[in-house]
This record gives sequence, C-alpha cells and structure tokens, in this order.
Amino acid sequence: MGKSKITFDIDMDVNNVPESINWNATDTGDKGVADAVMISMWDKNEKNTLKIDLWTKNMMVDEMKMMLHQTMLTLSDTFERATGDIHNAEEIREFAQKFGENVGIVKKG
Repeated sequence: MGKSKITFDIDMDVNNVPESINWNATDTGDKGVADAVMISMWDKNEKNTLKIDLWTKNMMVDEMKMMLHQTMLTLSDTFERATGDIHNAEEIREFAQKFGENVGIVKKG
C-alpha cells in the first residue's frame, strides 16, 4: 500500500504574517508556490470541520474574490459527485454566480 504526503512550508514575517507558501506532493513530485491556501478536514469523531485559511500579504483582494468564487463552483461539483444531489449542487452554483456578480468579478447573466 502506498503513501502520499503533501507539505506546506510557510515563510512568515516578524508579525507571523505569511510571506510565501510553498507546497509539494510526494507521490507526483508536483510542487509550487501559492499566495493562499484553504484546507478543510472532516473530524469524524467531533462531527466538525477543521479549517486552515492562510494567505500572503501579496494576495490581492480581487484575487481573493476570484479564489472564493472558484472554490464555491468547485464545491458544487464535489457536492454533486459525492451525493448525486443535482438540485442542491445547482443551488450552490447559482449562489456562486450571484456572489461573483455582487463582488464585481462576474458579469450579470
């Protein structure tokens, strides 16, 4: 049985604000630099989501808006694949569209 490890190295300034986020995946050899990372993990025992949200001081507000919009769209796809619930996946997509319009990154359609 194989193993995979994904690691994040966070360089911080003197105030513990992330300056850079570097990551790598052992099974594929992929690696890169990111300005933001959002990690969600399900704690089965606590029935709760554990979250880590980090972004560097280089992350622009408009980039954060785009990241959140794209994350919502990805969540709708994940929800649909995991549950087969097309109706509620579409509700998430519609919310993501409205969010994108409200923050000015998506044209009203």
